[in-house]
Amino acid sequence: MRTRDAVAAAAAGLAAGLLLVFGAARPTGRAAETSVVATESGPVRGTVTGARRDFLGIPYAAPPVRERRWTSPSPPERWTRPRDARRPGPSCAQLELPPSKAGDAEDCLYLNVTTPRRAAGRRLPVMVWFHGGGFSAGSGSENRATDLVSRGGVVVVTVNYRLGVFGFLAHPALDGGAVWRRSGDFGLEDQQAALRWVRGNAAAFGGDPGNVTIFGQWSGGKAVCLQMASPEAAGLFHRAITMSNPCLLHKVPKADGSPDPTPLGMPRPRAEAERQGLGLAREVGCGDPVTAAACLRGKPAALLLRKAPQLEFTPAYGGGGVLPLDPIKAFETGRIAAVPLMVGINRDAYRTSDAFLEASGFKPLTEDRYRARVRNFVGARGAERVMGRYPLKRYGGVPSLAWSAEATDALLARPMLDTVHLLSARIPVYGYEFADENAPWYAGLAKPSFPPGSFQDSELQYLFDSDFFRGRALAPAQRALSEQMIGYWSRFARTGDPNGPGAPVWRPGGADPGGAQLLAPGPDGIRPVPLAREHHYSLWRSVRY
Repeated sequence: MRTRDAVAAAAAGLAAGLLLVFGAARPTGRAAETSVVATESGPVRGTVTGARRDFLGIPYAAPPVRERRWTSPSPPERWTRPRDARRPGPSCAQLELPPSKAGDAEDCLYLNVTTPRRAAGRRLPVMVWFHGGGFSAGSGSENRATDLVSRGGVVVVTVNYRLGVFGFLAHPALDGGAVWRRSGDFGLEDQQAALRWVRGNAAAFGGDPGNVTIFGQWSGGKAVCLQMASPEAAGLFHRAITMSNPCLLHKVPKADGSPDPTPLGMPRPRAEAERQGLGLAREVGCGDPVTAAACLRGKPAALLLRKAPQLEFTPAYGGGGVLPLDPIKAFETGRIAAVPLMVGINRDAYRTSDAFLEASGFKPLTEDRYRARVRNFVGARGAERVMGRYPLKRYGGVPSLAWSAEATDALLARPMLDTVHLLSARIPVYGYEFADENAPWYAGLAKPSFPPGSFQDSELQYLFDSDFFRGRALAPAQRALSEQMIGYWSRFARTGDPNGPGAPVWRPGGADPGGAQLLAPGPDGIRPVPLAREHHYSLWRSVRY
């Protein structure tokens, strides 16, 4: 069995050998603009543009295929000739889950590095991006950090990690051997392997391995919280940003509003995860516990994808795994990485839910179905209180708008404020609300029957060149907001504090209880707002759901 110490020693030996062949890891002078960089595993040849350098599709771990399927990540094989790093690697195996596309590759553990053109020797902050997709979809290359790098003066690394059944299958037969802890969290282990790669290689790209920020959106934001709660990730990062997924978020109702005992996209207790894994094994003909591991590794990827429900194979916690505790309990008891945190939500996040239901062929939400949904969500007595606070007439009589306001407040605003209140006494915490009501809608997807507002995912296009919004253009006021957001994000990565010259002051949570920084276009669009009052925090603290 290969231990972490042995892997680290081997990597150090490889790095020393490569330095003899390729020279120092930090080029100087005109070498700062070179398209070839030496990594610990071998040289990579990227693309040099006017403002940046891109190195795409760099393997950070060996392909998790055949006997390596469902094992902890191991270092990639060395290479000696410059490897072509001008195209991203394939996305990890997944079914289509709009706006992400389907993919069938298991050889997918690649990352992308984007750095300012003249970055060498500067020790710039490094930002490592974990993509969203409910732990079932997405890829690191969907969002390119073009402006974040060139305007923010940071190095950005975007990461592929194993998804769905390949990333989060928990089964006792897979434990031990080449699995460092226990099965069920291979995708999280991939992220940690990518962070170890950053620690060993950041300097070669002009980054500071001692100043690493992890950030992500939706399930990528949840992954940030899980890494904060994982002892295995200790010391691998120094700041954290979770977008659209507060760390105390743990409830996601079903489409009819009723409670979901196994919320989609949320971490699961190990016992539940193993029951799910054993059930899948039986369904694909691998029910014998003695032969289950080899049997499962021999099954076609397409079969496993087809049999494994999307959004249900998610990280497992407890039982000696990568997440020894329920992550919520880890946060509540302070057993997390004590690093500065930025946490935020989108004001109209849950409009995306009904928008995608309509895009899937469902008719717009009616008033009767809306009322039933609210009753399912908070019970008959609670429904009267909730609908009294969110009268339909306030939302133009559009049920989806009223439901979205309620769900966003209950499921995102409340846990965000809970997170800020819980952690502000221990670490610097900066809360925000993204609220551009005219944010451009997804490319290639028809708009819903109601205004989408600042829907889930809409903030991505203000930080990234995103595939989700290809061909969409920001208006001048929105571009100004984008520049301010890039400034906040990059300054936070640099110092742990988003504030800086020329930017509206952003107060930390400890100095502004119940408040957050509003991020919207226009002359007064960036300012403190009383988030608790505007999102009815006291109501949702008192209503049972």
